[in-house]
Amino acid sequence: MIHYKIYLIDDEESIRHGIGINLKRDYDIQTFANAETALSQIERAMPDLVLLDIGLPGMNGIDALKRIKSINPNILVVIITGFEDIDTVITSMKFGAYDYIVKPIQISALRHCITNALDTIRLQKEVQELQGKAIRENMPCIVGESNAIQDVMLFIRKVASSPVTPVLITGESGTGKELIAAAIHYQSPNFKGPFVTLNCAAIPGELIESELFGYEKGAFSGANVTGKKGLLEIANDGTLFLDEIGDLSLAAQSKLLRWLENGKFYKVGGTVEQQSTVRIVSATNKNLESLVDSEGFRLDLFYRIGVIKVQIPSLKDRKEDIIPIAEYFLAEFSNRFNKPFISLSKEAQSALRHHPWKGNIRELKNLIERGVIIGTPPVIHSEDLGFSANKITPSRNAPMDLGQGFPSLPKNGIDLESLEKHLIKEALRQAEGNDTKAAELLGLSYYAFRYRRKKYESTTDL
Repeated sequence: MIHYKIYLIDDEESIRHGIGINLKRDYDIQTFANAETALSQIERAMPDLVLLDIGLPGMNGIDALKRIKSINPNILVVIITGFEDIDTVITSMKFGAYDYIVKPIQISALRHCITNALDTIRLQKEVQELQGKAIRENMPCIVGESNAIQDVMLFIRKVASSPVTPVLITGESGTGKELIAAAIHYQSPNFKGPFVTLNCAAIPGELIESELFGYEKGAFSGANVTGKKGLLEIANDGTLFLDEIGDLSLAAQSKLLRWLENGKFYKVGGTVEQQSTVRIVSATNKNLESLVDSEGFRLDLFYRIGVIKVQIPSLKDRKEDIIPIAEYFLAEFSNRFNKPFISLSKEAQSALRHHPWKGNIRELKNLIERGVIIGTPPVIHSEDLGFSANKITPSRNAPMDLGQGFPSLPKNGIDLESLEKHLIKEALRQAEGNDTKAAELLGLSYYAFRYRRKKYESTTDL
């Protein structure tokens, strides 16, 4: 059962007492004599509904209304006014009030107003609960604590709020673009609709159009006698994920663009105009700008599908995530193959950290699956993963010219942490504070450099 919290702000003690007594059986109600105290409480614990008197001492009701809406625009506010002043009512509605009631307050009228307001909130809460359930049951597990992947997850949470805006996901093969597309879907208002995928590279060019738009019976030789729904129709009110969109034929690109512009299309061989509301999330590991230059991809479609772009970092740019991801796959495959593995050996972890990961997360997943199949529980060793103990690939970073900035080495050995701090500081000095240039000087990716910089910012004067 949904529980509602109501705040009453009125300077008349008799009104606070009377309304409080009448509502406390059904609602969690708190009363306040002035706006300042109420606003302080709202910032700590959000109510569902505020009953707000216009004629308050200190901050007046209109200013309090503006402040409440700035804190959280979803809080519903019902204005209480001492007389039916149309100008005041219009002003309060302009600034986001849900409704108003006039003193002297009739409890029956107040309860009716509250019921109507809370019905709106109930629908919002039910949607939130359904979405939470959908996320828990369907949301793909995206493992990683690195700044690189956390930045991506924060960005897609913002992106997901728009139910129809196209999104283009770019990144190397194997970085998990479909997982990101699913994460966008299940965090968006479209979460109750279907999440449908199409790998454009896996479908012959002559069949792509019929897959996307469907076809009527007898549309072409070999067509289903009853016709077929296209994915745009199947994904209606949901999300269609077009993987490897760079492989879409020019003819299909033209029809997809037309649908993106007005939501309407024709089935192959059809004469009746169809309509669907679908969010398109596209992905590619190709350089679409180069395809546009070579006339292999339409410029207008490129701009249309790329209203919002999400770049997925490669695994080599989020090395701190390698072991957590490997351990996640280890648990998954141990359960699937009923083999009680509990950990990766230190040598295996070192091999994984130093591997170049040209195949990204897909390659890591395959290696761990191999290790579980070949290895002997309870520990995965580097040999189980296909690494030779004597041939672990080292990481190679471009050298940095430190000039005379290299610190003197202490007699009792090198303090690696102090040395790393010094290198970061020196690189920033030479790059004049530019993170990208500093990362290049150290032979690090931008994300790896930023991770190390943030790690030391609280303990040094970087």
